[in-house]
Amino acid sequence: MARDRIDGRARVRKINAHAEPPRAGVLLANLGTPDRPDAKALRRYLREFLWDPRVVEVPRPIWWMILNFVIVPFRAPKSAEAYRRVWTERGSPLLYHTRDLAEAMEREFERNHPAVRVYPAMRYGRPSIAEALEKMREDNVQRLIVLPMYPQYSATTTASVFDGLARALERVRWIPELRLITHYHYDEAWVEAVADRIRAHQDAFGRPEKLVFSFHGIPKTYLLDGDPYYCECQSSARRIAARLKLEPDDWLVTFQSRLGKAEWLKPYTDQTLQGLARDGIKHVQVVCPGFAVDCLETIDEIGLENREEFEEAGGETLEYIPALNAEPDHARVLAELCWRHGQGWPEFGGGDGPDEAQLAERVKRADAAAARLGLPD
Repeated sequence: MARDRIDGRARVRKINAHAEPPRAGVLLANLGTPDRPDAKALRRYLREFLWDPRVVEVPRPIWWMILNFVIVPFRAPKSAEAYRRVWTERGSPLLYHTRDLAEAMEREFERNHPAVRVYPAMRYGRPSIAEALEKMREDNVQRLIVLPMYPQYSATTTASVFDGLARALERVRWIPELRLITHYHYDEAWVEAVADRIRAHQDAFGRPEKLVFSFHGIPKTYLLDGDPYYCECQSSARRIAARLKLEPDDWLVTFQSRLGKAEWLKPYTDQTLQGLARDGIKHVQVVCPGFAVDCLETIDEIGLENREEFEEAGGETLEYIPALNAEPDHARVLAELCWRHGQGWPEFGGGDGPDEAQLAERVKRADAAAARLGLPD
């Protein structure tokens, strides 16, 4: 028996590290989602999300006033309405797609690396990173790969996941070995998977006059301060376009989902689509390679709001090409990415773990030590 501290409370928990073989875990971390599509849940979610100094780099006293008296009161009802449009019987698309992807990745690992488990978690909202760490502890995870679900690195997303993990680990007695994946837009298998998704869509619906790569935006000042996100988005689009053998005039890069009046990365997706329609472009397709799974920003913002704006400006057809989601090729790409980062660890083929006889001997030694210390059974 041992006393550990989880979530700020001291608990007596049975240690299974002696009786169970050690495992490796993959923390599959996504942005987050409200618990329900109503204003109350959105207020709670927005306060957590937009209070993160990685997301909004404004002095805290000033931002506290703006967030709580301007942003949240006015944005929560509007966001709740948008979430209701995409909500399903399974809940938020971002949450169930993330869970489905984690399960698909585990199936990939079961074939050759059965001691690897995948744990979905949200940076904001639930299931939290702390909750995922507790499940890992129960599963005797001693080595952990952290995979933020962002192909392109940004301090607003990837770095924020690492911040959240660090805070959660402050409450953990036994910290696992850690390896962090900061980005994977360069991965050729990922590039091919996105290109295949575009090909499949175009085989079914035809080639558009323009293919738009829309990425989530960040303030322009973040780029000027050294965030590599813009460059990695451009690199992603170039690689995918090259795989599709597109000409320069066939595609372009835009940025969506801006907040506030400050200048964000340009060109803006909504304005670009309206401009294309006014210029006589009738058929466009939009793909969002920065989103690992579909969510509010892809399904509603692109598939509904931007489509309506494109049509109102004179366009005829805007098709959103779905994200990779939990498709087998996506699960395989991410599982192989984790396998490469896990080299040298026994769970990824870097040596044999303890056998049953060794585990039994461990338990025997642990029981003897417990008896000497006078610990209860």
